[in-house]
Amino acid sequence: MASLTSTPFMLSTSEHLSSVSQKHTFLSSFLPKRQGGGGRDGGAAGALRVRCAAIGNGLFTQTKPEVRRIVPPPDQHRGLPRVKVVYVVLEAQYQSSLSAAVRALNADREYASFEVVGYLVEELRDEETYADFCRDLADANVFIGSLIFVEELALKVKAAVEKERERMDAVLVFPSMPEVMRLNKLGSFSMAQLGQSKSPFFQLFKKQKQSAGFADSMLKLVRTLPKVLKYLPSDKAQDARLYILSLQFWLGGSPENLQNFLKMISGAYVPALKGTKVPYDDPVLFLDSGIWHPLAPTMYDDVKEYLNWYSTRRDVDEKLRGPNAPIIGLILQRSHIVTGDDSHYVAVIMELEARGAKVIPIFAGGLDFSGPTEKYLVDPITKKPFIHAAVSLTGFALVGGPARQDHPKAIEALRKLDVPYIVALPLVFQTTEEWLNSTLGLHPIQVALQVALPELDGGMEPIVFSGRDPRTGKSHALHKRVEQLCTRAIRWAELRRKTKEEKRVAITVFSFPPDKGNVGTAAYLNVFSSIFSVLKELKEDGYDVEGLPETADALIEDVIHDKEAKFSSPNLNIAYKMNVREYQKLTPYAGALEESWGKPPGNLNSDGENLLVYGKQYGNVFIGVQPTFGYEGDPMRLLFSRSASPHHGFAAYYSYVEKIFKADAVLHFGTHGSLEFMPGKQVGMSDVCYPDSLIGNIPNIYYYAANNPSEATVAKRRSYANTISYLTPPAENAGLYKGLKQLGELISSYQSLKDTGRGPQIVSSIISTARQCNLDKDVDLPDEGLELKPDERDLVVGKVYSKIMEIESRLLPCGLHIIGEPPTALEAVATLVNIAALDRPEENIRSLPSILAETVGRQIEDVYRGSDKGVLADVELLRQITDASRGAVGAFVERTTNTKGQVVDVTDKLMNSMFGFGLAEPWVQYLSTTRFLRADREKLRILFAFLGECLKLVVMDNELGSLKQALEGKYVEPGPGGDPIRNPKVLPTGKNIHALDPQAIPTTAAMQSAKVVVDRLLERQKLDNGGSYPETVALVLWGTDNIKTYGESLAQVLWMIGVRPVADTFGRVNRVEPVSLEELGRPRVDVVVNCSGVFRDLFINQMNLLDRAVKMVAELDEPEEMNFVRKHALQQAAELGTTVRDAATRVFSNASGSYSSNINLAVENSSWNDEKQLQDMYLSRKSFAFDCDAPGVGMTEKRRVFEMALATADATFQNLDSSEISLTDVSHYFDSDPTKLVQSLRKDGRKPGSYIADTTTANAQVRTLAETVRLDARTKLLNPKWYEGMLSSGYEGVREIEKRLTNTVGWSATSGQVDNFVYEEANDTFIKDEQMLKRLMDTNPNSFRKLVQTFLEASGRGYWETSEENLDRLRQLYSEVEDKIEGIDR
Repeated sequence: MASLTSTPFMLSTSEHLSSVSQKHTFLSSFLPKRQGGGGRDGGAAGALRVRCAAIGNGLFTQTKPEVRRIVPPPDQHRGLPRVKVVYVVLEAQYQSSLSAAVRALNADREYASFEVVGYLVEELRDEETYADFCRDLADANVFIGSLIFVEELALKVKAAVEKERERMDAVLVFPSMPEVMRLNKLGSFSMAQLGQSKSPFFQLFKKQKQSAGFADSMLKLVRTLPKVLKYLPSDKAQDARLYILSLQFWLGGSPENLQNFLKMISGAYVPALKGTKVPYDDPVLFLDSGIWHPLAPTMYDDVKEYLNWYSTRRDVDEKLRGPNAPIIGLILQRSHIVTGDDSHYVAVIMELEARGAKVIPIFAGGLDFSGPTEKYLVDPITKKPFIHAAVSLTGFALVGGPARQDHPKAIEALRKLDVPYIVALPLVFQTTEEWLNSTLGLHPIQVALQVALPELDGGMEPIVFSGRDPRTGKSHALHKRVEQLCTRAIRWAELRRKTKEEKRVAITVFSFPPDKGNVGTAAYLNVFSSIFSVLKELKEDGYDVEGLPETADALIEDVIHDKEAKFSSPNLNIAYKMNVREYQKLTPYAGALEESWGKPPGNLNSDGENLLVYGKQYGNVFIGVQPTFGYEGDPMRLLFSRSASPHHGFAAYYSYVEKIFKADAVLHFGTHGSLEFMPGKQVGMSDVCYPDSLIGNIPNIYYYAANNPSEATVAKRRSYANTISYLTPPAENAGLYKGLKQLGELISSYQSLKDTGRGPQIVSSIISTARQCNLDKDVDLPDEGLELKPDERDLVVGKVYSKIMEIESRLLPCGLHIIGEPPTALEAVATLVNIAALDRPEENIRSLPSILAETVGRQIEDVYRGSDKGVLADVELLRQITDASRGAVGAFVERTTNTKGQVVDVTDKLMNSMFGFGLAEPWVQYLSTTRFLRADREKLRILFAFLGECLKLVVMDNELGSLKQALEGKYVEPGPGGDPIRNPKVLPTGKNIHALDPQAIPTTAAMQSAKVVVDRLLERQKLDNGGSYPETVALVLWGTDNIKTYGESLAQVLWMIGVRPVADTFGRVNRVEPVSLEELGRPRVDVVVNCSGVFRDLFINQMNLLDRAVKMVAELDEPEEMNFVRKHALQQAAELGTTVRDAATRVFSNASGSYSSNINLAVENSSWNDEKQLQDMYLSRKSFAFDCDAPGVGMTEKRRVFEMALATADATFQNLDSSEISLTDVSHYFDSDPTKLVQSLRKDGRKPGSYIADTTTANAQVRTLAETVRLDARTKLLNPKWYEGMLSSGYEGVREIEKRLTNTVGWSATSGQVDNFVYEEANDTFIKDEQMLKRLMDTNPNSFRKLVQTFLEASGRGYWETSEENLDRLRQLYSEVEDKIEGIDR
């Protein structure tokens, strides 16, 4: 137990505790349920706190290969030659079978004595184990490898085996990465040319490269080749035949097959056995695919035969044989069945049958299960599925396993099956105990292979159902997890069988921050109007929604319960009162919550005696309000590095929904609630993780914003949600208003009159108007009355023009989306213009601005640069290009829609443009009236064909359709989440959102974009920093941003420190290499990387990559002035008395299972005293480091290193990458901003520069934080187009306005970069305007009260200086609205 890294764990004091490795100590999954038992940071009273340790090397698995070593008995050496076999495999299912084979051979004492030792590929991360492996190879005769697909480990295997390959008698590698496959050697047979075109095996690879068909063709080959090769005389053919036979033996997997395999290889290739004839039997072949049941007499190749056998079974009751039992299809891995490692499969089959479900368990030998699912689970005649739900127990993607996946083929197969598709997980790289003790839960490589990839097929519910015994390597069922999996599978199947009128649905809305004006919060969504539209549709469809009000407003009244008068009753409608005894009976984990919350009922969601469930029931539909997190108002609680647990009211809500209301499904409505962010493992929940306990057995359907795939993924993995995407509102350009509009008019008159005598006079009006609009903060304006030369005048006007064009063309999502109401074609114009503004080289599509710029002999990049500098001619040209783009797209949309605004078939018209669109296409007609009439028609046609497809997708509506499919127990097709402008594949919405393969980023394109941004950031910082480079940049990595941009911000970090990613044969990125200082042309810049909790959950492999990269750079032998990473690491190592490698820790996040710095909660609830408290919160929650040398430990607190690293930061930096989410739209951005914190940590007390990269348009910008906050305020909070759009949504709109102001205060608190005019003008807009004030107060009094309170707080905390008169008015308003809410009429 060299290094102990601890995480607290709870044990009841009654249990005897002797050693950490005692098996039953931690195996909560094996123990019977104990009422109120602890089992986490919480825990029953009288519990003993144990530091539970990740033992040894800090890696994911501490199993040792010694358990797989078999040495012949000492008396057996006499006279018998010795054969030593070393094997490396991905999973341990071969261990028991191979060990049994070797023991049997040694017991026979014929021919030879065998020594065998096996390694799991994951164990080779450990340096000591790797050294043992190399020593074992030094005297081995035979090496066997199989399924080695993890690049860094594949390279280790290759390096070790290569040294001994020539000396060894035989090297056999079964399907693995090409680098390892090339090691094969049997006599004259080798695969050394694999990957070169003349190799016959490569031809096979090449044909099948894109699909998992590779494994299948290999299997066909395996079946037929030996027969053919037997009759070929040459040695070469015989060697190839023995390789194929070896593969047959290996895939056969039984002890007998493996015994004959070892006999065959030893007899043919071990020199000591050359003259001896070693007889062996042919491989016993099992079906490649079929149906297997542990009690069936045989494997079946025909589903009818299997069902006949099933109906004659005597061991099951009538019900199970009858026609009404739910039927579950199981997908199994053949290797587990043939090696006899199948006890976990048996447990699932028995559990399902015990719960009254029939099973059809199918298996396949290859990695492609799409054929077998269709063959055995779909009725060939009716084409209807035989089953009601499918559960894959392989953990792999349906097609392609760990190698290359073919998701479209998988989706096609699952669409035919059309049932819910669950992918459960066997532990592969950890033992049961290691998983239970881990705060991370599943091993990151398993998350990448067995969680992220099946999600791309539409797989859901990644429940760990089996563990691995460290001694025998055999799988065993985790009984409580198997119960959870089987019950949930049956509940999904029931949705397919129940009638609509008997189905009960619980719709859950959120209230955040906890205040009545916030009930029904969700990003971009008009929640109550959407619920109303969903319920109307369900009612028409036959669901029982009795008593549904006539309008959405009446629905709000019902739930928020303001019957008498709008202001009189501040309470939500109480749907149920649960007494404490009932609560404890229904909630087995209630005792565990007492450590954090005391005895129930507590004071949240309670009346002092009962726990209260808020909501309203209509027939079989319940609309409930999810309780809040619970510690928003308690600043001390917010400081904890780990969040405690849900409160009693939260637990009571879910107990009510599942056990009293008896919901068949719960529909979480909108992005997002707190269920999926409750404490527990990151991925691969155990039964003591709160999300798992809370959701219980209810199928969970979750409407999630399409542009937030990262948090949607957390909801999928931690709360087992079937996520259905909804569209964000259509975007519009921000436009100009008030003084900005006046400026626009002055500039156009300057352009027509600048050469007349009026030029100077207009310029001075432009300068004074720009000052009134506070543009002097963004543009260097000369003093008024100063004489300017003509070119100086042009430059001033150019810069102001460039600034107002930037404001005008900013995209805004206007209003809020209503589910089931897609935008009309005309509302989609601005979105299409932005889709058209990006080059898409992979699809051979040029952007519209670049086609137009080329028409006048310019490159669009140069026009962007010139416009940014304020060159008047370029600003004007860019405006013309922008206007022409809007006009051309507008003309196109107008011609492809009918009078109702629906899109009619675009494709035919495009294909046949001469006739379809009359003589000229509409965009050509439009451009003929501009200076761009000579634009390249062919490039335009390709672009508009693409835009036509996009237009159809934007207006297609599938959000309600998918919900109905999910409620009917059908398959919801998966699709990527992200920004529809960058990736139109996000459309149409209504898909089961997934993220991406985490090992696929950063892509080459992302690396290109990152270089541009980093170079601009460093240039900008040099300008502001007296010409010297920043030594350290502190930055944030977000999950969603990296999904949308395929890893751009990740690539920025790599480029700052001067390394580049290296992809493996399968295009996966698991390695980096340094870029030379000559090529870099600047010093390597140090970084402090703060990963959001969601990034940590989704991209832990990439955190590993970053940490390896930074440590590699710190250890490079380079001058300190050219390598700031090394410079700081050396200083910190000296100060901390540690190694350079340890001091170069730069990748931080929250503790595992915890999210955010909680500064956002403190700001939203005004529950903080001073800025120092916010900074402490940040440090205590964000100072957990990832260590690539001990990845199994998860996140370890390293606050001292974190503070020292931050103290060197010269700049803080974040990215904005899509138009919908900007700095004040969400609280996450300021929650992660360390600007003032860095200032307080720096020895010189200097404030760091603060920058935001904006890649929302093709013209990427790096602005200061203050510039970005101003831009944001001008385009949103202060912009009539934006706030009127919001107010058109009524109740929710007022809250959106208040939220923007609160987030602005958040920026003042963390960065101090908000100008006074932002608050002053907001006060003019919303408070001084009497009409506006009355609208806000009447529409949502609670949110209006919060708005007034926020203004007063901004002044009280010193962020806004204003007149006493303004403050008096606000105080007076505050008491007025208080009285109104309380129902006092004065």
